[in-house]
Amino acid sequence: MLNVDRRKFIQTIAAGGALLAAGKSAFPAEMAHGAASEANPDFKPDVEIELAATPGELPLLPGASTRVWQFKGSLIKGDPAAFQMLPGTALPVIRVRNGQKLRIHFANHLNEDSIVHWHGLHLPHQMDGHPMYAIRPGQRFVYEFQVDNRAGTYWFHPHPHGRTGEQVYRGLAGLFIVSDDEEQAAALPSGEFDLAWVLQDRLFDHNNQLVYARNMMERMQGFLGDRVLINGKPDFVQPVATTAYRIRLLNGSNSRIYKLAWDDGRPLTVIGNDGGLLERPVKRPYVTLAPAERVELWMNFSDRSVGDQITLRSLPFNAGMSMGGAATANGSAFPVLRVRVDRKLAKPHALPARLSHISRYRLEDAVNHRSPRTFSPAMGMGRVSLNGRTFEKMDEVADNEIVKLNTLEVWEFANDASMMMMAHPIHVHNLQFQVLERRADPRFAAIRDSLGAGFLDEGWKDVVLVMPGERVKLLMKFTDHTGLYLYHCHILEHEDMGMMRNYLVRA
Repeated sequence: MLNVDRRKFIQTIAAGGALLAAGKSAFPAEMAHGAASEANPDFKPDVEIELAATPGELPLLPGASTRVWQFKGSLIKGDPAAFQMLPGTALPVIRVRNGQKLRIHFANHLNEDSIVHWHGLHLPHQMDGHPMYAIRPGQRFVYEFQVDNRAGTYWFHPHPHGRTGEQVYRGLAGLFIVSDDEEQAAALPSGEFDLAWVLQDRLFDHNNQLVYARNMMERMQGFLGDRVLINGKPDFVQPVATTAYRIRLLNGSNSRIYKLAWDDGRPLTVIGNDGGLLERPVKRPYVTLAPAERVELWMNFSDRSVGDQITLRSLPFNAGMSMGGAATANGSAFPVLRVRVDRKLAKPHALPARLSHISRYRLEDAVNHRSPRTFSPAMGMGRVSLNGRTFEKMDEVADNEIVKLNTLEVWEFANDASMMMMAHPIHVHNLQFQVLERRADPRFAAIRDSLGAGFLDEGWKDVVLVMPGERVKLLMKFTDHTGLYLYHCHILEHEDMGMMRNYLVRA
């Protein structure tokens, strides 16, 4: 009952064969706004950046270079550290402080529409990267906003409707790191001892070229690769010294869930997740990291000897319905990366007992605490949906998708009414929420329990993994900005097929 066998799955998606090209043709081209913008002379930025989405080539594997799409850019104004490439990689990193004003000139050098979403940031809706603002090839869009997030690891990626999955898969992603006074007071490892690892799985052909979503089955299950790249590199080895590190991890994969654990059995010490630092460190036997989720770890190698190696692995788990084909199935076990101790360093660094302060929302303060808004992701017959609806019009909003500014609400995502049961990582734009409650159908306990000990529901979140048969309640507050924002599954193939909707914040 819990798993759909391969024959039934193929028969089901065949019924939706007409949607095979949904990524490119389901949304009429004439509906793209192609909106460009110009800099506001009254806006005085602290940091100004030129950013472009452009085709390129990278030597990812031995032999022929791989054709990719990249974010490239340069700093126009501000601290030189505000825009750099992650050392040794083609991944850009924007580093800013809370309260700074940021202007980004985005240029589209691709041969198709694109736009940039600043994942996890609290922004005016015109700056959020909604697909209605997608710009055509050769056009530009100017982002201007004040950084209004606490210190944390955020990221940015394209968000054109129907093409997000392939654009991210071909390489368009970057890190957006925010700092603030509270973080500085925690005195965490910094500089070379503050590491970032971006996890992405990819599938290559015999000529080292990327292969993506060849049929409807691969779109419905979410596209999976057969090898994991860390910061764009295969067989990644991280050299470290015998001291403590802050390690930021981003699951930048389109669909893959990771169950991360050290091979020596030591627990993972977690200090932060999507929305920044936790109040206190927590320990987990493993960490569950769904697409678009971030986690920050404290790792101390002072008890190690030069030459020691430790492997970070993804452990096996029950993914419900998952078929790998030529790729590695979701739930398979595999090594992710190796850490190699290459030098001694007498640099003591104590783990802080307290990291930050988090004000908890109270259920009784929610305007709908007795009647949560419920949203149900569903899959079947070659179709994906949220509450039976798909993303078909840029500005479409249902009555139960309109909220009032400055109100606290309970939203419940119910993954229990689908023909094909899969886990769905749900992302809500514009805000950070708090996880209130999880309730699981006992019939699906084996699936949930295979990942549940690695959930990180503490602190602030912008993505939550909703397991098959599970209902998850969230507390979220709509502040500062009115307008249209998105909520969707962050399995990017599901998002592109329409498991995405608008919600409207009204004054």
